[in-house]
Amino acid sequence: MNHQERLLFCKRCTNRKMDLQQGLICNLTGEKANFEHECKEFMQDETVKEMKATADVSLDTNQIKQRLAPEIIEKLKMEQNLMFGIAISAIVGVACAVLWGIITVTTGFQIGYMAVGIGAAVGFTMRKFGKGIDQIFGYWGALLAFLSVALGNFLSIIGFIAEQEGMGLLETLFMFDYSYFPEVMMATFGIMDIVFYGIAIYEGFRFSFRVITDKDAFEMSTIKQRA
Repeated sequence: MNHQERLLFCKRCTNRKMDLQQGLICNLTGEKANFEHECKEFMQDETVKEMKATADVSLDTNQIKQRLAPEIIEKLKMEQNLMFGIAISAIVGVACAVLWGIITVTTGFQIGYMAVGIGAAVGFTMRKFGKGIDQIFGYWGALLAFLSVALGNFLSIIGFIAEQEGMGLLETLFMFDYSYFPEVMMATFGIMDIVFYGIAIYEGFRFSFRVITDKDAFEMSTIKQRA
């Protein structure tokens, strides 16, 4: 912990004291805080209200692991559920892909920016059901977002083919020669698709992690000290 992070505790402790030369110090030791993960002498000052330092600012994975004690990190990891997150995110991704295909056939246009929505949906689903803080959750979120967007793109193409040939969507899926899959995908792929795919993959990664704010980190550490 750095000095600014220790001050999150000191500013809420009844043992704090302001020194004109050193700034905020401990009234018990007469020195600046130098603890690592917890202060054994911490006493919560109930009169202290919300402070800017504990605002709802989301922490990234590295910040979470730096700010919280190993015991708290382990507790959070025990709440993770990668396989459940993957399963539900995959279901949501497929559902969004099918919806994209239906909208494409209905409107007659392949709406590329729907890929952005699919990436966000997959990422948020991974966050909610996976509750992950490890990097692996982001990697899976990005992969599932990519696969879901690719599936939605393909189903849109199949929808156009079905409409042109006067066939049903399922019939077209079964009759399609999948040896032409790479060729068909490349033929319909443009510069904007690269942009949309990139955004979707980024969202799938970024939104897949459990949200822990600066305030949450402080409260978790405070609860641990009281225990």
